[in-house]
Amino acid sequence: MKLITDFLPVIAFFAAYKIWGMYVATGVFIAASLLHIAWNRYFHGKVETLQWVTLGLVLVFGGATLLLHDPLYFKWKPTVVNWLFAAAFLGSGLLMERSILQRMMDQAISLPRSVWHRLNLAWVVFFIASGAANIYVAYHYAEETWVNFKLFGMLGFTLAFMIAQGVYLARHIQPAEENN
Repeated sequence: MKLITDFLPVIAFFAAYKIWGMYVATGVFIAASLLHIAWNRYFHGKVETLQWVTLGLVLVFGGATLLLHDPLYFKWKPTVVNWLFAAAFLGSGLLMERSILQRMMDQAISLPRSVWHRLNLAWVVFFIASGAANIYVAYHYAEETWVNFKLFGMLGFTLAFMIAQGVYLARHIQPAEENN
């Protein structure tokens, strides 16, 4: 359910773009992002730091797009978000005992430290590549192509990466310690 609610602002943006164009879609995305935060706060009791950062970037880049009537600002938002995630994952892997990824997942799976490190680096590369792909499409293709890529291309890229990660993890997961 969380995965679906996380994608609702993007889906709302896509639908609004197809009907009304970029500027209405940007406003819809801002409103849907605010509702998403409110939903998480009300039904889950908390909002993750990364969700607040993403909302802030949505407000800044979406607001700039609407105020300056230039869609390029909004097109940069996914790149900035992905590159900030890459920096956070890289920084946590280098500066902390446990990376962000390990802190998010170690209660569910047990992995050797070296595997956590490689997995964290894979996410860093994924986020850098996602941001680069987004900005490449934004500058080299028509706006409608970018909108389609934002929904379908990025979603496909993410799903492919997660499947590859699952295959990699399956080889390295250690049996959970039994509490007897």
